[in-house]
Order: sequence, then structure tokens, then C-alpha cells
Amino acid sequence: MFRSRSKDEQAAAAKVTASQPQQPRNPQAPKGRPTPKRSDAQSQRRTRAQTPTNRKDAVKAQREARRADMARQREALANGDERYLPVRDKGPVRRFARDYVDARWCVAEFFLPVAVVILVLTMIRVPQIQSIALLLWLVIIVLIVLDSIMIWFRLGKLLQQRFPKENLKGARAYAVMRTLQMRRLRLPKPQVKRGQRP
Repeated sequence: MFRSRSKDEQAAAAKVTASQPQQPRNPQAPKGRPTPKRSDAQSQRRTRAQTPTNRKDAVKAQREARRADMARQREALANGDERYLPVRDKGPVRRFARDYVDARWCVAEFFLPVAVVILVLTMIRVPQIQSIALLLWLVIIVLIVLDSIMIWFRLGKLLQQRFPKENLKGARAYAVMRTLQMRRLRLPKPQVKRGQRP
């Protein structure tokens, strides 16, 4: 049952296959798959040639690729290049929300400097000055909340008008969170001047 074929049987089988002529392939017949473009074939050859042979080289290549991507992203955040921005900053809706916030004065962007002043005032051991500092805390928080609510509703209305068929989910929250950063520290960097309509 499991015996190997004898040499005579193997020789006979080889003669039968050799006696049958090879059928040439019809050049007009389809080969069962599409011909790749030259650029695709060349890029595949290059990637196969550059594929690391061991795990250590693969990890190193992956780390280098990630570092290059991060450098490209940092550059895009600095100059506003839409192609390499992170996913949360991409798209015309997010760009409009950024420009809307950057074009106006926001109370929230002055929170950190005012907080430092209030902190200094609370360290002074004079009851009247400390009560003024507490009142300033209350005033700045109320102004930030009111300003954020105005931005939320106005921006929502503008987005509905400009981008009726786009996905607007998260755009208003994105804009409100941007107001909490000082203008110089915002990323992506502001692309519009104050007062310039987006």
C-alpha cells in the first residue's frame, strides 16, 4: 500500500509525459489576473528588495518610518499642510472651525495669564485683595462659559450653512477646546489674522 514505485514504473511515466508535446500558451488567452501598472510593479520590487531579513532590522525600520511620519506631522502642524496633519485636524470642517476661532478674540485664551495674576493676589495676606481675587476667579469663569456657549451655537449655525452634507460631529467641541489655548501655542498654527473672516 505504501510501497514506493519501482524504477521501471517511474521511467514509463516519464516516457509518457515526454511523448506528449507541450501545448504553447495562446498569447491572446487571458492569464487570469490583470497586468499591473509599471509603477506598481516597480514599487513592489523595491519594497521586496528593502524588506528587512530579521526582526531587529524590521523593528529598526519601523521606528525610522514612525520617526519620519512624526517629523512630517510636526512640520504640517507648524505650516498647516493639510496632507500630513493628524486625523483629528484634517478636513475642511476642522479647518473652518480653526479659522473661526483664530480670527476672533476669545476670553478663554487669557485664562492662564489671569490665573497667574489671581494666584499672586491670593498670596497677599490682605482680606480685601483676597476677596477681589476670588471675585476675579468667578468673573473669568463665567465669561469663559458664556463665550464658549456663544462660539458653540454660532459656529454650529455657520457649519450647517457651509457644510450641509459633511460630517460635523465633534467640530464644535474641537473649536471650543482650541479657545482654551493661547494663540501662539495653538497647533496647527493659526492661518488667519485676527478679524479676518474665514
